[in-house]
Amino acid sequence: MDSPDNVPRTPGTPRRIVIDPVSRVEGHGKVTLLLDENNRLQEARLHIVEFRGFEKFIEGRPYWEVPILVQRLCGICPVSHHLAAAKAIDQIVGVKQLTPSAEKTRRLLHYGQVLQSHALHFFHLASPDLLFGFTSDLHQRNIIQVIKDHPDIGRQGIQLRKFGQEIIQLISGKRIHGVVAVPGGVNRTLDAKQRDYLRAQLDHALELSQKAVALAKNLYLSHYDFHQRFGAIETSFLGLVDANGALELYDGKIRIKNKNGDIYKDQLDATRYFDYIQEEVRSWSYMKFPFLSELGIENGWYRVGPLARINTCDHISTPLAEQARQEFSQFHHGMAQAPLAYHWARMIELLHCTEAIAHMLNDPDIVGNDLLVEGQSCAEGVGVIEAPRGTLFHHYQVNEEGLIEKANLIVSTTQNNQAMNNSVLAVAKEYIDGQTVTEGALNQIEVAIRAYDPCLSCATHALGKMPLFVELLDHQGQRVFAQRSRGES
Repeated sequence: MDSPDNVPRTPGTPRRIVIDPVSRVEGHGKVTLLLDENNRLQEARLHIVEFRGFEKFIEGRPYWEVPILVQRLCGICPVSHHLAAAKAIDQIVGVKQLTPSAEKTRRLLHYGQVLQSHALHFFHLASPDLLFGFTSDLHQRNIIQVIKDHPDIGRQGIQLRKFGQEIIQLISGKRIHGVVAVPGGVNRTLDAKQRDYLRAQLDHALELSQKAVALAKNLYLSHYDFHQRFGAIETSFLGLVDANGALELYDGKIRIKNKNGDIYKDQLDATRYFDYIQEEVRSWSYMKFPFLSELGIENGWYRVGPLARINTCDHISTPLAEQARQEFSQFHHGMAQAPLAYHWARMIELLHCTEAIAHMLNDPDIVGNDLLVEGQSCAEGVGVIEAPRGTLFHHYQVNEEGLIEKANLIVSTTQNNQAMNNSVLAVAKEYIDGQTVTEGALNQIEVAIRAYDPCLSCATHALGKMPLFVELLDHQGQRVFAQRSRGES
């Protein structure tokens, strides 16, 4: 924390408080707060301070490498990038419909990914705040203390994530950065022994998933009024649904609801995202700010992710998750806006994934051998999927040699950028503005950010707008190249 209370300041000079790094999130970010001499809040911003540049350095690579390369964006949700890129490459090789075995294998992989990611976030990253309190002792707010004080909850999170990771490993060969999706299909499916191994765990996984929903619900309702107003903002929501309005995680059409819960747009072609989504770049963050073109920069920002998907869908195709969704909707009168409601929605999706996995493991296509389809190649492809954190767009253009000429990624966390900033501002106004600043108060700002389960490393793309220093060292540590970009503002 910069400029603490006991450091004198020149009258009229703003006091700058920095939360660096934001903890218990994936990637690197910081929050800056500016206070005047009376401790009145002047500004609050979430900064993304790392730059990855995947959109640039995959240029010139063969298109078939892209689903492998983009997994390295993240160690938490690599499957989402792998599959979104693969769906785009399917279009480039002219494949519109995969074989049943290939599509179901990809779907099963995706359900395992969403399950393990949701379990990791809720139990390992968010639960210390929810169980011990947002302003509890700093040394208490961690997964180790959760395991000590709530061993059943700790084991529950570990076992659920393990189940999801085992699905990923058996399908793709590795728990992290495995490869199964190839242009036009997959390179393997489960064998009967692997399928039966996963089947044997289903009853326990379903039991744990139901308990996870109950836990998230009870934690939310135990302080319902507080959770409803904490970091509260009102936004539109965007997510994928099928033709009947059901929650769709792997494929589907875009539905957008306004802040009142009314459908603003429905059944939009997700591959035409550029017709209705634009991106703004600001000088103080490597993360872009997407918005709906028709509504403009000021009014067009929206949210994605579990809360958006539960809000935008009409129903969920699996019975236990649908029952949980109906309860969630009743408590929020059809439309939930509170950031902390993300946790409850996240566990409903976790239960849906477990149910969907159970259904798919009883489908004979999941051990089929018809894996690939061929088509007529073209020069462009857009892959869209619901990653754990929200709708994910991968857009590639290739030249006649099959090399990537242009790439654009709109990542889930990027689409929540403005919402996270506004939630940070709302919490800062409530707990920092005009008050004595404490560690607990600063953690409440982090709590608001963690509700969105941001993947900050996935979302850093805005080269040219922040200062960037590039330095190249040889094997002896001597500088051989250095260049500083001042950025644009």
